[in-house]
Amino acid sequence: MFNKLEFEENAKKTTRTSRLIKGLSAVTIGLLGSMLVLSVISAEKAAPELAQTALDSISLSGVENPVTAVLLNFRSYDTLLEIAVLLIVAVAMMPESSRNTSLTAANSRVPTHPVLIGLIRCVIPLSVILSAYLLWTGAYAPGGAFQAGAVLAGAGVALLLVKRWQLNYLRLSARAFMALGLAVFVIVAATVIPATGRALNYPADYAGALILIIEVAATLSIAFVLILLVDQLLNMANKQVKPQDTQTEGLDKS
Repeated sequence: MFNKLEFEENAKKTTRTSRLIKGLSAVTIGLLGSMLVLSVISAEKAAPELAQTALDSISLSGVENPVTAVLLNFRSYDTLLEIAVLLIVAVAMMPESSRNTSLTAANSRVPTHPVLIGLIRCVIPLSVILSAYLLWTGAYAPGGAFQAGAVLAGAGVALLLVKRWQLNYLRLSARAFMALGLAVFVIVAATVIPATGRALNYPADYAGALILIIEVAATLSIAFVLILLVDQLLNMANKQVKPQDTQTEGLDKS
């Protein structure tokens, strides 16, 4: 009995301590957030020197869209690192094994409504066309590799949700698609060194073509990595739901 009372007392103390820590953390975060907001509001607006410099140099970037010029020319190192981080996430989320031996496999045993199949047959081609358009228009208007890759990934996710098709991410071709964007980026960075003396410092006459090559490769990699992430998250969610369903069935039988 005394052990039980002592345990309950310790549990109450732990609860009070955790509440105190949460309260102090909330107050600290609130104060720091308020200070940050006040500093941003009271700070003087800086002159857009970098923006004007980028606009003045737009003719040397190889593209007409200033956003694309900044992301893939003036500060291309940041974009290179972003694609590298995306590849690292893909490696971390890679499945340990796969039932398929080929890159893609069709599962005809899953019943699918013909209306859904018809919708998929319309959506997939439109998504591919829209992705290509966003990729091409990124040179002179809003768009680019990340937007095109996201749309293309949406088409892949739609195929996964139908559950008629599966991808084997462990195949060499699948891993090549995921690494293609980073590999091409690094190759282009190294290729321009003899001509300009610095990595990712594109010659003005070939800047547009080099940026397009990088964006095509990045689009494919981004799309494939996003499909992998969504697929793995769906698998994790299904694994968490199944044990609960098994417990529910056991209760119903009893």
